[in-house]
Amino acid sequence: MAAEGLERVADVQIEAGGVFKYVLIRVGRDCGSGPGGEKDIVRGWASAEYHADIYDEACAEIEKQGLHCECQGGGRIKHDSGAKTIHVYGYSMGFGRAKHEITMKILKAKYPDYSVTWADEGY
Repeated sequence: MAAEGLERVADVQIEAGGVFKYVLIRVGRDCGSGPGGEKDIVRGWASAEYHADIYDEACAEIEKQGLHCECQGGGRIKHDSGAKTIHVYGYSMGFGRAKHEITMKILKAKYPDYSVTWADEGY
């Protein structure tokens, strides 16, 4: 049943272009629900002043579905839809650095025809 609920949660919701903050969120039936009972998702948009704004808004929607959220960190995304490139970098002052390699894998699945890269440098 948890897997069914997880399928309703989009893996990626980010801006169509630009540079913006993002958070990596683990979603599941409850904390530590185990393999198959949780997944990581990416959320990011330019209107957010803080990483916590993205996390709070995303989790408010997800928790309405009876699921639990846990922030795995944050950073920034530079998305150029014309060039079909996404670069993930930086960190969140409040949540710490997300594992950008995980974020990159999620983004590559959503945007298979893009060049998706990451680096720990930058803010």
